[in-house]
Amino acid sequence: MIDQRDKYYKEIHDYITSFYPMSNASFNQMLDASACRELKAGDILVDSGDVPSKIYMLNKGVMRSFVRLESGKEVTKSLFLPIIIFASFDALLNQSPSSSIYEALTDCDICVLEYFEFKSLCNSNTEILGFYAKFLETLICEKDKKHIELLTMGGKARYLNLRKMIPNIDNLIPQYQIAKYLSITPVQLSRIRAKL
Repeated sequence: MIDQRDKYYKEIHDYITSFYPMSNASFNQMLDASACRELKAGDILVDSGDVPSKIYMLNKGVMRSFVRLESGKEVTKSLFLPIIIFASFDALLNQSPSSSIYEALTDCDICVLEYFEFKSLCNSNTEILGFYAKFLETLICEKDKKHIELLTMGGKARYLNLRKMIPNIDNLIPQYQIAKYLSITPVQLSRIRAKL
């Protein structure tokens, strides 16, 4: 049986090396330390209160991270599409309970890498360490960009921006999930879509 990683090898390689030039030997060392698994739509990968120990790469499907407020309302923080690395980084780095929940919105294929095994690779391989540093820098910039968008852009502009990033978003996940990600109500999203 073909390993799921093999199906996405080139995409994963191109994604990793877009952050930092890495030899095939270093790339394969990192890939060999990972394992693949499949998730069904609705599966929870990391739950609120879990102390995470893994880093994930989404190869196929759509996932989200969200927080559940005391009122029971869910607020979607991020949407993840292939090919992307994600984790509950704050909880992972501090080894504290995650405040976020990571859920598969569709059937997904992911690669899983133990964080402490990855850190060990960073300590022994400067190319992997260089990749990690560049990845974290990019992550910080993306978080800042999203925060600025929420503060400065209206719901319509945020929706159009999301459609530019993910052209088929309306066919991938339900409207209420899109609305949660945009921090608007499903009714507001319906009105925005009706006017376009």
